[in-house]
Amino acid sequence: MTYDRGAVQGVLDKAVGEGRTSLSAPEAKMVADAYGIPTPGEGLATSPDGAVSLAEEIGFPVVLKIVSPEILHKTDAGGVLVGVEDAEAVAKGYDEIVRNAKAHNADATITGVQVQQMLTPGRDVQEVIIGSVTDPTFGKVVAFGLGGVLVEVLKDVTFRLAPTTAEEARSMVDGIQAAEILDGVRGAEAVDKDAVAGVIKSLSDLVHDFPQLAEVDLNPVLAGKDGSTAVDVRILVDEKAAEPVERFTQEEIIASMNRIMRPRSIAVIGASNEEGKIGNSVMKNLINGGYQGDIYPINPKADEVVGKKAYSSIKEVSADVDVAVFAVPAKFVAGALEECGTKGVAGAILIPSGFAETGNQDLQDQAVAIARKYGVRILGPNIYGYYYTPENLCATFCTPYDVKGGVALSSQSGGIGMAILGFSRSTKMGVSAIVGVGNKSDIDEDDLLTFFEGDDNTNIIAMHLEDLKDGRAFAETAQRVSKKKPVVVLKAGRTDMGARAASSHTGALAGNDKVYDDILRQSGVVRAPGLNEMLQYARGLPLLPTPKGENVIIITGAGGSGVLLSDACVDNDLTLMSMPPDLDEAFKKYIPPFGASGNPVDITGGEPPSTYRNTIALGLEDDRIHALVLGYWHTIVTPPMVFAKLVAEVVEEYRQKGIEKPVVASLSGDVEVEEASQYLFEHGVVGYPYTTELPVQVLGAKYHWARNAGSLG
Repeated sequence: MTYDRGAVQGVLDKAVGEGRTSLSAPEAKMVADAYGIPTPGEGLATSPDGAVSLAEEIGFPVVLKIVSPEILHKTDAGGVLVGVEDAEAVAKGYDEIVRNAKAHNADATITGVQVQQMLTPGRDVQEVIIGSVTDPTFGKVVAFGLGGVLVEVLKDVTFRLAPTTAEEARSMVDGIQAAEILDGVRGAEAVDKDAVAGVIKSLSDLVHDFPQLAEVDLNPVLAGKDGSTAVDVRILVDEKAAEPVERFTQEEIIASMNRIMRPRSIAVIGASNEEGKIGNSVMKNLINGGYQGDIYPINPKADEVVGKKAYSSIKEVSADVDVAVFAVPAKFVAGALEECGTKGVAGAILIPSGFAETGNQDLQDQAVAIARKYGVRILGPNIYGYYYTPENLCATFCTPYDVKGGVALSSQSGGIGMAILGFSRSTKMGVSAIVGVGNKSDIDEDDLLTFFEGDDNTNIIAMHLEDLKDGRAFAETAQRVSKKKPVVVLKAGRTDMGARAASSHTGALAGNDKVYDDILRQSGVVRAPGLNEMLQYARGLPLLPTPKGENVIIITGAGGSGVLLSDACVDNDLTLMSMPPDLDEAFKKYIPPFGASGNPVDITGGEPPSTYRNTIALGLEDDRIHALVLGYWHTIVTPPMVFAKLVAEVVEEYRQKGIEKPVVASLSGDVEVEEASQYLFEHGVVGYPYTTELPVQVLGAKYHWARNAGSLG
């Protein structure tokens, strides 16, 4: 579609020149017309007779609306009359709403009265809302939902970053919970969804092209089989909404992060010989963790720290220093940062607390300003430090960690960081990195994603976060990275009590978590509902091959588990395969007469190991089956470890043949199922004791990633 950008610019220049923060109804219509957003026939009247002439031209009934730059909420001022049926009523209505407007605000400038064709929802016309808001985290966001009272009651709204593609706009229309209403119910005609998506796309392009449009409401939009019309257009203008966000380039991020994650040398500011001091723990962890680079303790009161020569200042170190780990009180950070800057340090790891998290924002801003001046990147403050196992790097005051693997994890909270550390150690989950980001005064999640994207030592990234400093940068980076590697996010605050109550305006609809949820999904991120799920996804996803299709089959030794596993599949957007007759007959050859084929395949609990082996092998062998969910029930006929070993053997046998499918298992039984589950994990199969939900959640997360990455065969 060709847009008339010049017309929009002219309207905005006039509004800004007059010091206005909103557009009049006629101006809003001009903007809508310029971007192909359909609106009703209308005109501006400056007298009762003029209103009558317009109404007769447009056709009765009509709507009358006051036009005044000082009256934004027209209904509250008594400035709207609906369903005006004839010329006499129009003339009287004109005088009435002008009188109401002056009573509401005696100083208001009355431009005139808008006379508008009256369109009404009905059996074949649905009322929807389409809008855009400048979100403090993500910037320009577009919204879509059912209109009228439904948007207030159901809060059934979906969001995307602007600009959207035509496909994303259509996904919004199909993505609300009540989308079925738009397909026509109880004999009603279906809405032209492509027309609705077209309005979303045009609005998305409009706010992208003119970021000073702080908020745009098309409410209501009447959608029917013949198209969609924005009955009311409300536009707020704010030049500050167009201010660009300062960002580092991808090349700048990689250059700094490479030096931080793979440093040739590290200085510890505040290194100490005293047990229990952070500066002592950091030194010991660097040394005992096996870091092979140079370590320079900085302590003006010591000649030596933990067996290494100490320096009174980093300026005294003759060699280059890549990273400085700070273990001094907050009040000393700024001065030491100045010295690090002149030294050419790439990264300052600020472990100390006492900054913005305690209300001392000025001290944090001062540190950031110094770092910016010298090109130093800050990690923290208020963090536990970071680990990067390929370099045997434990730049932290916590315990060392040396189980190497492909999982990179980060956390905004120190407590969550310790949970990550403990879980990783307990489950023997190999990690490439564990990073604390704390206050995120500088380095944040999109910096880490940019580094891990190209890190050959990392194959999955899992992040705990409470907020995003620059949500758009994160979303854009995650969208790129998640095409290559799964990105798992645990976003805290999903039940934020401070979220604004939903109302008919887009700005209030942008409840914090709903925006996060939709945009993270748009970016290909796998969102974990809780800490355990985040850690289990990080542990399990790398073990699961990418599925080649949607068909999932359940093989279970217990009917009850089969029912729960089926529910879990539905809950996690997995497709239970409809069993073809020939495959049904093939399974029947291996299960007892009192078992049940179909899906789930219930082999019953008293079967020997061979029944498990044969049915699993059949599931792996048949090309129409793309993933297997196993339900095991503890029996003396097939004990837990016997089950675990046969599953591992048959899965490996088919992997050797080039047949790789995701296989997850739920084990029910006595305590032996714990050891059996661990054995499965150690042999490349995701298995959990005492739960039917978790293995299917992990499988669902793998499918979610594969669909978004375009990797599903």
